[in-house]
Amino acid sequence: MPAPKVAEVRSRISGALLSRVAGPDPTSARDRIHRTPGPRWFAPDSPIGRVHGDASMFVGGVRALLLQSLHPRAMAAVAAHSGYRGDPWGRLQRTATFVATTTFGTADDAAQIVAVVRTVHARISGTTSQGLFYEASDPHLLRWVHMAEVDSFLMAHQRYGREPLDAAGCDEYVAQTAVVGHALGASDLPLTLRDLHAQLAEYRPELGGTQEAWDAARFLLLTPPLPWVARPVYAVIAAAGVGLMPRWTRRPLRLPSVPPVEATLVRAGGRVVTSTIRWALDAVDPAEGVDPPEVIPPAWVADGGTGRLRPHQDTSTGTRAAT
Repeated sequence: MPAPKVAEVRSRISGALLSRVAGPDPTSARDRIHRTPGPRWFAPDSPIGRVHGDASMFVGGVRALLLQSLHPRAMAAVAAHSGYRGDPWGRLQRTATFVATTTFGTADDAAQIVAVVRTVHARISGTTSQGLFYEASDPHLLRWVHMAEVDSFLMAHQRYGREPLDAAGCDEYVAQTAVVGHALGASDLPLTLRDLHAQLAEYRPELGGTQEAWDAARFLLLTPPLPWVARPVYAVIAAAGVGLMPRWTRRPLRLPSVPPVEATLVRAGGRVVTSTIRWALDAVDPAEGVDPPEVIPPAWVADGGTGRLRPHQDTSTGTRAAT
């Protein structure tokens, strides 16, 4: 294919993807997040930037939504208040904007978007179909949602990412995401990959399939709001996300389980699709030409090697940052 045609195809793919994820004006959104001067919470080339900036996030996002839906109280809140059926792309764009802003945006913008989400969470409460009370601001529920997301993004990156992290990088990623999770109001988050897996396992007695979870899985996997021409590609992404789900989750969520197919065709398809998305998005890398920013973590930062979070020392004033 001639070079101009290749460039045109690349541009059309990236434009279609970004308009879905970042909204109708993706260029302005990306410039605002990546190019606004000011300190950041994290360095863009640190583990959190490498994971959240990779095409494997498309697969990780599918897995995260499926895994999160296993908690009846968390899923009831999503079903009743998120509007994922009536405005699925709006919800995707809001989530993508939050992840991008806290990962790559200025510290002020990251703090502001966290405050907005906390305000929204404070207004959400209700009762599940099983009669269980829930509040979106419940630290225990926030902890589950956070850990399911972190585990999913990291697992997808390790299988489909451009450059998988080493063991130390995985631990650093978990610790960096904990900074955001604690800012949102989650409690006692893990700071290492080993602790992440152990704490996820502690939730097993609370988890199970519900009608809301089955409806969400059906919507996500079988009836996505996409034109027919895009559905085959999305089907590969969805299959790759399902392929990363733990075996014990398949029956509660009524998901298929065909290990030989997942280990061969699904993995191969997932690599092809994520590589194609990465190829398209590399042409519009928002970090190009941006000087390395000053990194100022938010109020609580991981205390390396201790397994605890400690107050961040504000070197400009000599005082501890407010919690």
